[in-house]
Amino acid sequence: MSYNKPLPKIDPVNQGFWDNAKAGKLSVQNCKACGDKRYPASPVCPKCLSSDQEWVTVSGKGTLESWVDFHRAYWDGFKGDLPYRVCLVKLAEGPVMVSNLVGPSDNAKVGAAVAVVFDAVTEDVTLPKFKMV
Repeated sequence: MSYNKPLPKIDPVNQGFWDNAKAGKLSVQNCKACGDKRYPASPVCPKCLSSDQEWVTVSGKGTLESWVDFHRAYWDGFKGDLPYRVCLVKLAEGPVMVSNLVGPSDNAKVGAAVAVVFDAVTEDVTLPKFKMV
């Protein structure tokens, strides 16, 4: 069976994130010069403009900031998932990620605790998603 949903474009700037996800580790970019942690990646730090960046593993824990339920498939690959939840998660380490909220989530509320889970969708791409805890 092939994966027929959009896939991320992996490039030199975000390669470390996808390598870590494939290994079951959630990571964010960290500026070695000023310590700013962020996601998504950028070639230079938006705080101090240093290009000395690294990927650091984070806990995978966070809080639910917002979510939306999609009832329409904008790509054919999502038809079987309707309705599905897209969420904003504020990681314990600070950055905010856009992802999917998976598993039982009828009790979702802003500020609810979530944790990362990984979905290996292809041989090369593992997507971090979040579940309620």
